[in-house]
Amino acid sequence: MNKEAIINKTIDFVKTVLADAEGGHDWWHIYRVWKSAKQIAQQENVDLFIVELGALLHDIADSKFHNGDETVGPRIAREFLQSLNVDEETITHVENIILNISFKGGNQKQKFKSDELDVIQDADRLDALGAIGIARTFNYGGHKNREIYNPKIKPNLNMTKEEYKNSDAPTLNHFYEKLLLLKERMNTVSGKKMAEQRHEFMNAYLNQFYMEWEGES
Repeated sequence: MNKEAIINKTIDFVKTVLADAEGGHDWWHIYRVWKSAKQIAQQENVDLFIVELGALLHDIADSKFHNGDETVGPRIAREFLQSLNVDEETITHVENIILNISFKGGNQKQKFKSDELDVIQDADRLDALGAIGIARTFNYGGHKNREIYNPKIKPNLNMTKEEYKNSDAPTLNHFYEKLLLLKERMNTVSGKKMAEQRHEFMNAYLNQFYMEWEGES
C-alpha cells in the first residue's frame, strides 16, 4: 500500500473512532492540526509522511477521556498501523509522538524529541490558541460542568502533573495555566509566527471578558 493510500485509510479510521468525541477533541480538531502541521512542515526539513500520520493519530485516544491512561492512544495507533503493514520504525516514531505531544502541566520534560514531533506539537498548540482555542476551552469546561469564572479561585501556575490532570478549576483559569504559556513554547519559526496573532487575540478576549464581568461594557 502506498503512502497516499495509508493516509486516506488513516483519515477514515480516525473519523470512525472519533465520531462521538467531545467537540474540542473530535475529527475536526484532528483535521485542523493535520492541516496546520502540513503548512508548518513546508518550512521544515521533516518526513511529511510521519508528520501526517502523527497529526492524524495524535489524539486517537486522549488520556483525558480514558481515566488518565496515556498508553491507550499509542496502542491503538500501533495496532492500526500494523494492520496496514507500516514499517516498524515509522510506527515507533508515531507512538513516541503521541506519548510526548501533550502539554501535561507540572513543567514536565519531554522524553522524546524529533523534528516531526516539533511540527505536530506546534500545530496542536495552535489549535489551543486564538478563536478556536477559546471555543474549545469553554466547550470542554461545559463538558466537565465547570464554572466559567470565579474571581475567588486564582490560577495555579505551580501545579504538579497530577494536580494539572485532576484540576476542576473554573475554565478561565485554564487560560493562565496553559493557553497563554504556549506562545513561548512553540518549536518552529513558522509556529512562533502563527502563535503571535492568536495569543494577542486571546489577550483582547480576556480584557473584554473582564469588562463585561464587571458590567463595564
